[in-house]
Amino acid sequence: MFKIAVLISGNGSNLEALIDACKKNVINGSIDIVISNNPDAYGIQRAKNHSINYKIIDNNRFETREDFDKALVEELNDSNPDLIVLAGFMRILTSVMTEAFRNKIINIHPSLLPKYKGLNTHYKAIKNKDIYSGATVHIVNEKLDSGKIILQKKVKILKSDSGTTLEKKILKIEHQIYPKAIIRLLTSD
Repeated sequence: MFKIAVLISGNGSNLEALIDACKKNVINGSIDIVISNNPDAYGIQRAKNHSINYKIIDNNRFETREDFDKALVEELNDSNPDLIVLAGFMRILTSVMTEAFRNKIINIHPSLLPKYKGLNTHYKAIKNKDIYSGATVHIVNEKLDSGKIILQKKVKILKSDSGTTLEKKILKIEHQIYPKAIIRLLTSD
């Protein structure tokens, strides 16, 4: 059984989808720790609801991004996960993290990468009159939203879509493809 660490900053709906996938044995693994950089993240309550070990490492208590990442590395080394999953983790990782866990960190991004890296992806897709948007699961490296793509799924953008409605459609897709991408990664040779 694979050990998974999940890093969050907010609501944790992708965390909940991953918890469900583990409980239903869709993913042959368990979430052993949830780490949040935000002490007020609702995802912490989700971890508590499922009796999952959690840790708050508030990035505001560190002078540099590298110092924060060193604290993450230390905590993750203690739990020794097979995979580190970013699920709405709103921090750009430094090489301190990416070098410590090369090819073991994945992220889900709400666009069809390489389009629209960073924030406000839904609004960018609508503004540019794109026909499709979607979600991408990728390996995390030193460059923002630039690692090897593991899985993508697209949705049609309707003329009636706003940034908010598109965000909701893509979040549903995220909940579907994140477990599939994790299975693909953990069972590949």
